[in-house]
Amino acid sequence: MSKVLYTAKAHVTGARDAGHGKTSDGALEVDLRLPAELGGSGEGTNPEQLFAVGYAACFEGAIGVVARRMKLDASDAAIDSSVMLLPTGDGGFRLAVELDVSLPSVTDADEAKQLVGGAHEVCPYSNATRGNIDVALTANGQPVD
Repeated sequence: MSKVLYTAKAHVTGARDAGHGKTSDGALEVDLRLPAELGGSGEGTNPEQLFAVGYAACFEGAIGVVARRMKLDASDAAIDSSVMLLPTGDGGFRLAVELDVSLPSVTDADEAKQLVGGAHEVCPYSNATRGNIDVALTANGQPVD
């Protein structure tokens, strides 16, 4: 294993139906509930929401790294993320992700696409999910291949 740069730790009980989770430093503490769309109360956070926030935050950090390399200003970047829960057809479930990246300061469409594509190569979430789930990216409303 490579040199560990950071380790996040959390403790969860009760799963996604009536659970509770918190990080070891106490900075994040959430009640976990099934969304109303899946028959739950919806009165808490669900794992897909946590994944959507985590992936978007990580990806925005990767945009900053790649923007510096490209000598672009992406300090006003924003990401709308969607994480979909889908059936596998054999009783299991899988995820799919859409990241809609807004880059107001990057007006050249090709540069915006190159920046988002580069971030997808750098982002730890992208690297962890590559080949495992579908991830659709857009840069300023344009699809990124």
